[in-house]
Amino acid sequence: MSTVTAVAPLTTQDADALVAAAHRAAEEAGVRVSVTVLDAGGQLLAFRRDDRAVLISGETSTRKAYTSLQLDTPTADLVDAVQPGGLFHTLPTALDRPLLFIAGGAPIHRDGRLIGAIGVGGGAPEQDHRFATTAIEALA
Repeated sequence: MSTVTAVAPLTTQDADALVAAAHRAAEEAGVRVSVTVLDAGGQLLAFRRDDRAVLISGETSTRKAYTSLQLDTPTADLVDAVQPGGLFHTLPTALDRPLLFIAGGAPIHRDGRLIGAIGVGGGAPEQDHRFATTAIEALA
């Protein structure tokens, strides 16, 4: 019989800290971004839109978070594997419908288990991904 160890879920306080850390990283780089944080079930825990950012950055950051949660892998790694340097990419799925993913999202793990995802939109794909991973590192 195997024992399952409980892993603390991502809290709203964690999500707020992730949003703040991503915004700090973006501000230091002179970039205006929107940030979305989801829990492991795909529920929205935190969102902050910078109205001075590109108008679609809020929708984009949410899509990045959802996609990272579904794929459970840093989308930047997939971007490098599928089509380096581009912003929008597709992967075939079992349903014959492509899955859209965008660089700039990252899953959040605790004790080796997926507990959520963060998406950042507003900068270049590489910048957004760096802001997301910086936020995750600050949470640890």
